[in-house]
Amino acid sequence: MDNNYYAVIMAGGGGTRLWPLSRADRPKQMLNLGSDRSLFQIACDRLAGLFSPDRILVVTVTEQAAELQKQVPGIPAENYLLEPMPRGTASVVGLAATVLQKRDPQAIMVVLTADHFIQNVPYFQKLLRIAAEVSRKNMLVTLGITPTHPATAYGYIQRGVILENIEGQAVYSVQRFKEKPTAAAAQKMLADEDHDWNSGMFIWQVSDILVEFEHLMPELDSTLREIGQAWDTPEQSKVVAALWPTIKAQTIDYGIMERAQRVAVLPAAGLGWNDVGSWDSLFEVLPLDSSGNIQLNDPNVIIDTHNTLILSDGTHRLVAAIGVDDLVIIDTEDVLLVCRRSDSQKVKEAVQQLKDTGQTRYL
Repeated sequence: MDNNYYAVIMAGGGGTRLWPLSRADRPKQMLNLGSDRSLFQIACDRLAGLFSPDRILVVTVTEQAAELQKQVPGIPAENYLLEPMPRGTASVVGLAATVLQKRDPQAIMVVLTADHFIQNVPYFQKLLRIAAEVSRKNMLVTLGITPTHPATAYGYIQRGVILENIEGQAVYSVQRFKEKPTAAAAQKMLADEDHDWNSGMFIWQVSDILVEFEHLMPELDSTLREIGQAWDTPEQSKVVAALWPTIKAQTIDYGIMERAQRVAVLPAAGLGWNDVGSWDSLFEVLPLDSSGNIQLNDPNVIIDTHNTLILSDGTHRLVAAIGVDDLVIIDTEDVLLVCRRSDSQKVKEAVQQLKDTGQTRYL
């Protein structure tokens, strides 16, 4: 593949929606879910053959860097870009673009996340190759996921006209980005058949995205320029430590994509994508037993139980589930979570309550 093509993996999130397994010191991307590899390791694995390790950059927060480097030691240490604290995906993308521009002014970058499931890896790599080709026409490219149901947990992208067709893959203009919808709005978008889920994966020439920062986020652009001047100099750490806390938190979607003009989307049907945004979402990506249950550890006692997820981590307790349906049961050393599958998105409310009451030892 093109030596000017780089992968940027965003790996600094807290992953609170998979609490209590996911914690501040072991966020979602570090977890093994139905595999002997962590989500971060799998995210790196599926780039093999397309990106050599020296063309993979990882943006993470300082306290997670050592563990991520231990998990994937093949990526050079200088390719781990450290944020002193999270400031949203716009700053993550901006930092990576700034560093890449210094290294390779002709660089194209794909922005990926460390904690998604993607089952069809050959198709994923094909999409990345096609997207790079489209980006050379000064387009900002995003991957859309063809909806399989009227999801309210994802943002949506409304397609415009077909721009071209490459290797059987249609490339559309983007009409607009839409935030997470109501159930009724999601149902209508599914019926209209001209919307895709926003995957959060983006491809563009570094020079093009930096122009967008200059035009649409001038304050962040100014900060990034100062950081860029100090990068790879003895002043780097001091300048980043001084400037990073002044950045206003913002997403790349709000900050750039919703207002940019030259945006294209590649709709992906059959990618097998899932952002693992809740415990319930694991039922879409992990094997089920004959009763629709998922067991993510040694066998438990399960009698007359259906469509239930059971995970015991760090304990020697046996979990016995008898006559229950549609539950999530997560047993850790210090927390037991039991909830209906349909309420698994509310885990973030429990996390917020713990923050509000100062019970941070459980986070």
